[in-house]
Amino acid sequence: MTAAGPIRARADAADRLVEADEALAALQVRIGGSYPGVIAMPALLALVRKVRAESLALTAMVAVEDEGQPLSFRANVVPEDGGTRIAITEWRLSASAWTTDRSGADDVALLRQLAEAHIVLDAEQRVISGFVDGADLHPFAAAVQQGFGRYWTDLVTVESSSHHQPLHWRLLDDAAVQVAGSVRRWNARLLPLRNGGFELLLVAETVLAESPGALSGTVQPLASKADWKGLLGQNLAPALRLPVNRIVANAETIRTRLAGPIAEPYVGYAGDIAESGRHLLSLVEDLAVLETVEDENFAPAPDHIDLADCARRAAGILGVRAQERHIALALPSEDAAAPAIGEFRRVLQILLNLIGNAVRYTPGHTTVRIETGFDLGMAWLTVEDQGDGINPEQADRVFNKFERLGRSGDGGSGLGLYISRKLARAMGGDLSVESAAGGGARFVLSLPADASVQASALG
Repeated sequence: MTAAGPIRARADAADRLVEADEALAALQVRIGGSYPGVIAMPALLALVRKVRAESLALTAMVAVEDEGQPLSFRANVVPEDGGTRIAITEWRLSASAWTTDRSGADDVALLRQLAEAHIVLDAEQRVISGFVDGADLHPFAAAVQQGFGRYWTDLVTVESSSHHQPLHWRLLDDAAVQVAGSVRRWNARLLPLRNGGFELLLVAETVLAESPGALSGTVQPLASKADWKGLLGQNLAPALRLPVNRIVANAETIRTRLAGPIAEPYVGYAGDIAESGRHLLSLVEDLAVLETVEDENFAPAPDHIDLADCARRAAGILGVRAQERHIALALPSEDAAAPAIGEFRRVLQILLNLIGNAVRYTPGHTTVRIETGFDLGMAWLTVEDQGDGINPEQADRVFNKFERLGRSGDGGSGLGLYISRKLARAMGGDLSVESAAGGGARFVLSLPADASVQASALG
């Protein structure tokens, strides 16, 4: 990971912050400490004291409330001359800092998983801090590091726009941008923060297969608009996405009364508009992805991945939804690993569909169990629920295009499982379903095992 920083600091033998970059020094003062002064963040102070006492370098994630906005960062602390040296990376705002309501939290969490740049902006959209991940983004990381106080739009080129800041954030959300040093096209997503400011996410429309663990050295398209052959993907999806996003955003502004007080019935109307907009966006995205996977030239970008890690990430994204329905997610243990060859974001897309379906259709107060393993050169992952189960005739139909198995009115398109199987087979694996031993359905995703990782582990 290439940090846009890192933020550096030094503490003396009394655990006083005596040197610090601006971002950390300002945080120290904002949360009630003094600078120079004893470290005001309890978790960081405890880590610094342990490093100093044991003369041992340590790394840990630290969480803190910054004027009501929860944030976290990774602190690497090294003993030095009786005191300590501190390097901070991965400066992130937690999900509860967003103004986005929980009905859209899954989408936001997925965006954050896929984003390769996370930049914190002030209320005027000027750079405060951030980190950047991507082999072709080194120049951009340097620009962010040196760009404190500059408008983020000065660091990229916004396509089809000659306007300059200040510009309303809704006119920039989901805008296509070009980043110096990268041949890929990017989409900028702006997430408003609870107490003002924004989190900027840059999400690529293509995968760069040069990152550590990648299997080739080329830029490989995923869902690049230029490569979508059909009418929807090439023309309608991009044209619909921005206005529908604005409808949702404006409806949420009304629903949350950010634009001023309104009568209670209109709050419900605005919520219905926002939910309908999200459903329309989901359908547009499903149809656009459908065109992508059915293109004869479609080819995923293979990476070295871990199915157990992907499962934990997907479950983290869907955790709130599962809690609301009182469904427990039984996951592979933290030390479990199932190395495989596949494309990370495509595998995550499959798992979000499988686990999301299990949470949606399983009765409350039950358990959805996710397990991983190996068999005959394949890595596998299972998602098993405690629902009504699936009979052989349904098992034959469930992967058909637009198949709903008699369900209606639940917001689904009947495309998720069809697309998921297409993706699994394009990656050299498969997706199947069978009845679980105790009732319910058991979906099995298989991908080619990563023989190199298995061999090194055995060696």
